[in-house]
Amino acid sequence: MFTRNAIVFICLTVIAAPTSAQDAWPFNPKNEPTGPGAILDLRDLNEAQSGENGFITLSADKNSFLRGDGQPIRFWAIGSDIYRESPEAMQEHCRFLARRGVNMIRLHTTVANTEAGANVTDVNEKEIAGIFAFIKAAKESGIYLTISPYYGHHPTPASWGIEGYKPDQQPWGALFIDPKMQEGYKAWTRALYTRINPHTGLAIKDDPTVAILQIHNEDSLFFWTMQALPEAQSARLAGHFAAWLKQKYRTLDEAAKAWQGANEKGDDLARGQVALLSTWHLTQPWEGGTAARVRDQTQFLAEYQRQFYADMGKYLRNDLGCKQLLNATNWRTADDSKLKDIERWTYAALDIDAENEYYGSDYQHVGENNGYRIDPGHYFVDESCLKKPLELPVNFKQQVGHPFIVTETSWKNPNLYQAEGPFLAAAYQSLNGVDAVFWFSADHPTWNLDARRKWWPVGDSYAINKWSVSYPVFIGMFPANALLYRRGYLKEAPAVVHEERALDDLWNRRPALIDDNEIYGKADPAGELSSTHAPDGRASRAAFLIGRVEVVQGGDPSRTQTTDFSSSLDSTKHLLRSSTGELSWNYDTGLLQMKAPKAAGVAGFLKAAGGKFSLGDVTIESTNDYAAITVVPLDDQPLSTSQKVLIQVGTTMRPKGWKDKPADIPFDKSTIPGRQIVSTGEPPWMIAATHVTLTIQNPNLAHAHRLDPNGTQAGDVKTSRQGQALSVTLPSNTMYLVLTSE
Repeated sequence: MFTRNAIVFICLTVIAAPTSAQDAWPFNPKNEPTGPGAILDLRDLNEAQSGENGFITLSADKNSFLRGDGQPIRFWAIGSDIYRESPEAMQEHCRFLARRGVNMIRLHTTVANTEAGANVTDVNEKEIAGIFAFIKAAKESGIYLTISPYYGHHPTPASWGIEGYKPDQQPWGALFIDPKMQEGYKAWTRALYTRINPHTGLAIKDDPTVAILQIHNEDSLFFWTMQALPEAQSARLAGHFAAWLKQKYRTLDEAAKAWQGANEKGDDLARGQVALLSTWHLTQPWEGGTAARVRDQTQFLAEYQRQFYADMGKYLRNDLGCKQLLNATNWRTADDSKLKDIERWTYAALDIDAENEYYGSDYQHVGENNGYRIDPGHYFVDESCLKKPLELPVNFKQQVGHPFIVTETSWKNPNLYQAEGPFLAAAYQSLNGVDAVFWFSADHPTWNLDARRKWWPVGDSYAINKWSVSYPVFIGMFPANALLYRRGYLKEAPAVVHEERALDDLWNRRPALIDDNEIYGKADPAGELSSTHAPDGRASRAAFLIGRVEVVQGGDPSRTQTTDFSSSLDSTKHLLRSSTGELSWNYDTGLLQMKAPKAAGVAGFLKAAGGKFSLGDVTIESTNDYAAITVVPLDDQPLSTSQKVLIQVGTTMRPKGWKDKPADIPFDKSTIPGRQIVSTGEPPWMIAATHVTLTIQNPNLAHAHRLDPNGTQAGDVKTSRQGQALSVTLPSNTMYLVLTSE
């Protein structure tokens, strides 16, 4: 036996290619403990109650977060749908997440009443009641909340009276433009944020458990949805544009002169009318008068959108009295290479910058209704991000003076290589200073043991939820990665790219020095991964894997600096090395190695890469085709002296009886080699077996104990010692293992 005061945790995430049932184990966890007793329990990382020290604030440089008592805080975060369930389910859910290292949850909701016949100012009382109850559950587990109160992904009720929108049309753009819609938004947020929560006795505006308020989710004046803007709303926005032009040029005739006669259908200068160009115009190169006109419209839209966020921020803070940090939204644009920096500049009207970004190309899952479900007959391809480093969803430029959060991300189902997600995010957000990554989304209070939607049969099989992260090899990979990130076991790197851009560059849609991860297909990845500079002369996006990348929009371009990081790139061996020396990524074999005093690990195609990896005080041997293995101390001591060391193991998984077959995926007028789902199977999840031996140079350790998926004791494991080295071969059904000194 052993005591909880003498435990070393090693965290292992093991992923293997699909295996036979003989080389897999069924995932049938016991009930989650309801009180103390679990050996693996990270609840103590959180405060006794979230917000007990006051509201979350910004650091002195405004780049990161502080607790109310001034202590730095990092968030391991997730989105959750469980606020729509019973209070008991909410409490179980928050306890489950806190034990696995979560200290921030985002509630992605719409509190407007979107039913036919509702007034635009009416609210969804059931949603608000669920949010109020969830706040209490989160508070008791020491978890903070981010609330996104509105998403325009719904039909527009005719009873709302929003001019131009048909009942079957989604009200994209209306929140920016229509006064009645804005009146509705203010009513929704007033009801949500100023009512007294009966479960806490506090209004949300006064409750420090709620740390961040978003204005809304995924809408922009720079996205393609603007091309479907109803004529009445387009005319209203064009009227604001005309007023803006008069302020700049004094008269519309002077504006027309500046545009050298670049007219547009709908222009009537004598009547004070100026037409808006389409979103498409903003994505194209122009010369002469058209270029001048596009520049003006771009600047107008940017200033208009930024002012909208500033005004809504003032409403929440000054009129409603909300004390939380504020974020505008999290969307992208019609052409990110030209418009993304503009979009993000508009967010800088408020405290926090953000974006939603998922790993996985569009062809990774193809089929009818593939936006929200996985069906027999659908096509898919398994792709590891370890071979596509420029698509890592934490590769973001960060605006100086604003924390950056990824408010939604995931390795989208049914990708086999999901367990690498938490490993990669923990490693690289530690390196580059991204302040939170929200996994989207938890759809069960604890584990989702049956992914089937039983009410939705497809032949003799069933649809599966596309967006859940409540599956074993995803949420099961939280503990060690959350601990690594929250405690700072990897060094944060200084900026390797510091860009300052004049606003005129934005309005003219000139290329930035470096693009975010999303600019798919714009450059040859091999060219970018072999040099500090991309083939077009700009900074290579490899910089995101080397250190921090930051930007000042509206700054002094003469202060732009790019560190020569060519010594961190080895194109012959296909290696990317972090500037801290703690991370090394081989994007050819698909292998990431981590080596630090308090963290060691390896992720990728281990068997093909040789199967043996020396990581400082830890050596890992594995015959798994694919694995991600993290080793961390729980007692905050170096691995060489720690007495509390964890082993967390996740492998690939499929439901029992899952069947697929080779197939060509129809995509973009061509085909891509992949697979087609024959059957989605049934419970239980079958987890590919672990084949790992780990050796750690530590004289204090003596014993090993396998834990069940809920972190409780499941049996002793034989160890061997040779001098300072302790070795253990993990049982094939290991998810978590503990090494102890007693």
